Amino acid sequence: MGLRRRLADLWQPWQSGHALLAIPLALIVAITVVDVLAPRHIHLGPLLVVAPAITPSFAGPRLTALVGALAVIAQTVVAALRGGFTANHQVQIAALAVISLLLVYFCRKRERRIRVLDRVRSVSEATQRVVLRPLPHRMGPLRIASSYLAAEDEAQIGGDLYAATRAGNGTRLIIGDVRGKGLTSISDASVLMGAFREAAHRSTTLLELGDTLENSICRHLAEQAEHTHHSEADHELHEHFITALILDIPDEDPMAQMTNCGHPPPLLLHKGRVTTLYSSHPQPPLGMCDLPRTGFTLNAFTFEDDDTLLLYTDGVIEARAPDGTFYPLAERVAQWTGSGPEKLLNHIRDDLLAFVGGHLGDDAAMVVIQRSPKLQPGHQLRKIIHVSGIPHHAGGAPDAEATPHSAPGQE
Repeated sequence: MGLRRRLADLWQPWQSGHALLAIPLALIVAITVVDVLAPRHIHLGPLLVVAPAITPSFAGPRLTALVGALAVIAQTVVAALRGGFTANHQVQIAALAVISLLLVYFCRKRERRIRVLDRVRSVSEATQRVVLRPLPHRMGPLRIASSYLAAEDEAQIGGDLYAATRAGNGTRLIIGDVRGKGLTSISDASVLMGAFREAAHRSTTLLELGDTLENSICRHLAEQAEHTHHSEADHELHEHFITALILDIPDEDPMAQMTNCGHPPPLLLHKGRVTTLYSSHPQPPLGMCDLPRTGFTLNAFTFEDDDTLLLYTDGVIEARAPDGTFYPLAERVAQWTGSGPEKLLNHIRDDLLAFVGGHLGDDAAMVVIQRSPKLQPGHQLRKIIHVSGIPHHAGGAPDAEATPHSAPGQE
């Protein structure tokens, strides 16, 4: 089994590169034939270096060494057929051999770097799965889709974060953006999401949840500052903060709540219209521990059946086109108000990357939430009863949620 896997691994790069291998081989044959047939004062042998030079662009060190060896053999054949091994031919052969060896060496170095990069990417992906868990496609009556676009090609995760959890008869969500990049931002993001997943179940209100998250972040930053130089401790505390948007969406009540801590406002898609849900009393970001905080404030909004919420980080709205213009998110989203969560997310992602020319300047996270009446608990129960044929009066009492008729005496 191991031998078969190794042979398969060797066959894959050969399969992808053997068609292109015909190019340097054809060059070797063509240059050799023309050089042999050309007048004696014309020397095309030095052009043989082109064959091994282009091979590393599509092949590994083994194929590069093979092409280099064939080029040296061809140069030797040319020398033998054109008057023997003169000093000029000897220098050409030696130079071609040295250049081929250098190409093989650098090709091996490149492959080692590629293997290291692959390991880094695998570690990054594992970190993403642990820290930034994928959101479920359905939570209660909500359909959810999420996307994370990393600015760095080598990384799959940065300082942007999102999480969702069930809390009682509703769903609580958070989306945030940690200031900075690198391992420190990932550490801050993991602390916030861990605190959210734990506190979202215990906190009765968003106000209590916000206080808990703020205390967790401040405690984390204080512990980090203890491990730094005293002159840098205050700087560390002031330079680390997290913008966050926290939402509480009940299952059956159309009135949802949010608290905004310095985060870009969400977009509400309702009956073909796009509305920006600005906070009436925006709060400072989490982790601004030295600022006096008067308390978190709540903002209520209507989130009805078939409505869609778009949460995002500033990497989306601060993305720039080559001419310097910012990405007009609300304007673009208005074109796809009738799309489902996954389709809407795909539209935005493709349009955003096309707008910036394929490369983002900052990480960008997006979460799309749609309330679906088909996923309402009462609707599901009625459907099950209708399909299975279970009597409405099981247990001697009518199920007020399962039947559309009123109970006796309540008409």
